[in-house]
Amino acid sequence: MLETSARLLHLLSLLQTRREWSGQELADRLEITTRTVRRDVDKLRELGYPVDATVGVGGGYRLGAGAEMPPLLLDDQEVLAVALGLDAVTTGPVSDMAEASAGALTKLRQVMPSRLRHRLDSLSLEAVPRTEGQVRVSAEVLTDIATTCHRHEQLRFDYRRGDGTESRREVEPYRLVRNGMRWYLIAFDLGRDDWRSFRVDRMDPKIPTGPRFTPRALPEGAASRFLERSLGAMYRTSSARVRIHAPVETIGPMVSDAWGTLESGDEQTCELTLYSTSLPSIARWLHAFDADFTVLSPDALRDELAGVAEHHERVAARYRRACDAAS
Repeated sequence: MLETSARLLHLLSLLQTRREWSGQELADRLEITTRTVRRDVDKLRELGYPVDATVGVGGGYRLGAGAEMPPLLLDDQEVLAVALGLDAVTTGPVSDMAEASAGALTKLRQVMPSRLRHRLDSLSLEAVPRTEGQVRVSAEVLTDIATTCHRHEQLRFDYRRGDGTESRREVEPYRLVRNGMRWYLIAFDLGRDDWRSFRVDRMDPKIPTGPRFTPRALPEGAASRFLERSLGAMYRTSSARVRIHAPVETIGPMVSDAWGTLESGDEQTCELTLYSTSLPSIARWLHAFDADFTVLSPDALRDELAGVAEHHERVAARYRRACDAAS
């Protein structure tokens, strides 16, 4: 049988791993009697851990929420996961949580075993807040928006588009989604009678919030898929089709579904449809395939390619002149 202090730690660890345990299950795991389980639960309560108990058939023990934050028991992987998460917040797109997360990471490093500190150091993590960026948002705004999503309350906000135009929106908020360094709100726009995605850093939420609503079913099912489709539409305002003079096996690994579709041709060619925000950007992409190609459509892409070629010729000419002067 474990000593009392070790047994209490083991009991606390068990309560943190499952929503509820019966007294007999805990007794079996700890190799003690159910009476001792009850006494140990009382000791945990004295130490500040809120352990809830239910009686009768199906009753048991669960770790509840208390007025204060008691110490947590974490295994090695959980400690590293928390540290990595804190570092992500410190250097991430939430503007007013960097200092708090950096402080929490520093405190965690002070108490973690040396074996874990060495593993953490090998990841080159530093608790230094990142310089403010243009796409950072405040934790308060994120919390306010998340609350309206959870409570199913209509939300009003001023919205600034990428071109600088502003408008007042009234929506039924669905969910917050993070994509890279940006946060987006997926919501049903009441004024446009359709689903929309909004960049949170361009939103200025208004209070009080609107009335409650019955949530609608998102067409895509998952907010992440809706955002992916929404962003994809933004970056597919221009398209072009080319025949690349290289086998599809060579070109295939270089093509992403986000910006292109590939079809096989004969043994030495394949056809590629490219999507982007403009034809000039498509013209600049094509050199990355390191293969000859033929433009199938549109004809305007040929003019853009000629402009890219002239630019590189001018750069090469300046380089040759600099080399001649140096010699």
